[in-house]
Amino acid sequence: MNDYLQRARLDLDELTAIRHDIHAHPELGFEETRTAELVAGKLREWGIETVTGVGKLGVVGTIVGKRGGKQGGKSKDGKSSAIGLRADMDALAMTETNALPHASRHAGVMHACGHDGHTTMLLGAARALARDPDFAGTVHLIFQPAEEGRGGALAMLEADLFSRFPCDRIFGLHSYPTMPVGTFGTRPEAFMSASGRWQVTFSGTGGHGGMTPHLASDLTVAQANFVLGLQTIVSRNVPPDQTAIISVGHIQAGDPQAMNVMPAKLHISGTMRAFSAEVQALLERRITEMAHAHAAIQGATATVKCWWNAATVINDAAVTQAAVAAAARVVGDDAVNADMQRLTAGEDFSWLMQKRPGAFVFIGNGVRQGDGGGNLHMPNYDFNDEAIPYGVAYWLSVVDGELGTAAGD
Repeated sequence: MNDYLQRARLDLDELTAIRHDIHAHPELGFEETRTAELVAGKLREWGIETVTGVGKLGVVGTIVGKRGGKQGGKSKDGKSSAIGLRADMDALAMTETNALPHASRHAGVMHACGHDGHTTMLLGAARALARDPDFAGTVHLIFQPAEEGRGGALAMLEADLFSRFPCDRIFGLHSYPTMPVGTFGTRPEAFMSASGRWQVTFSGTGGHGGMTPHLASDLTVAQANFVLGLQTIVSRNVPPDQTAIISVGHIQAGDPQAMNVMPAKLHISGTMRAFSAEVQALLERRITEMAHAHAAIQGATATVKCWWNAATVINDAAVTQAAVAAAARVVGDDAVNADMQRLTAGEDFSWLMQKRPGAFVFIGNGVRQGDGGGNLHMPNYDFNDEAIPYGVAYWLSVVDGELGTAAGD
């Protein structure tokens, strides 16, 4: 076992207990009051300078290495003097189906994306770095609220994150169930797609579905043709060498207790993904055009809203190389995929990467059976505790590579 993993395992029992506690008490974005208090409490308990309320509920801990160094701005030899390590804290609006001792105690809310594990692994790194800050420079531990589409990264930027906590480079990490525990994956340049959302409201007269359907503007027909039309945007409007996705996630109209009433309003919404600004604009335009066109055919109207809750994750080539090297120091070259395929998952760490060069990597969570063995955003998912020491070790290796002995200091 290498030194990074040895250091990571010193607090494993405590970290596992923390992870289970966070999982049992999930909180949605910008509601992570308990989680933020837990994080801040642990950081202060370990003697780490801590600031709360950064972007509403964000927490930032700062550790200055015992070998000195500036707190922002690259040194003369081009090395980093301050870096940011980021974890997300929020849960999802889902009901957990796992029969686990630490399963969610809050109906309709669960940690289905591993953020409880991300927070725990960064706390583990904080504990180890506070115990032995053998590096030159500054590490900012960024615990972000509201990653799941509620604007947490933008809120922290609006709170002057990088002015208050200067970083030369930033690093992010996410669990990935289909990769074995003890492996990492990433790629330089465009890695994850921009993630957008759209909402359409069709409005019409409604009517009696049994006696006078001919007098109503049938919104269900407008919706049905609209959904079919959506399927042609990617196949017939997006260039074949580009990647894009449009999916419907929610449809609501009428009342199940009034099945003979044709609705006067119908709401439909979903998600969209793209890797380029040109395709993003195309998706917005075509969704809007189709909604208005299909509404007009039925004698109805449509209101449309489109927005992007995450930009494209573009890994800086040099920072990605440093991240790959950090992972390899923990698990070896063969367990690090430095040319992972692009993913159409969204990640709002992308907004932070527009302000500072950064790298985002995936850490193996392992395929398991039974309770806890689901994939991300599934009601039977649970972060794998076996991955905790690998995440902690990765963070320690990143610090060592940027500010410590592995950087050649």
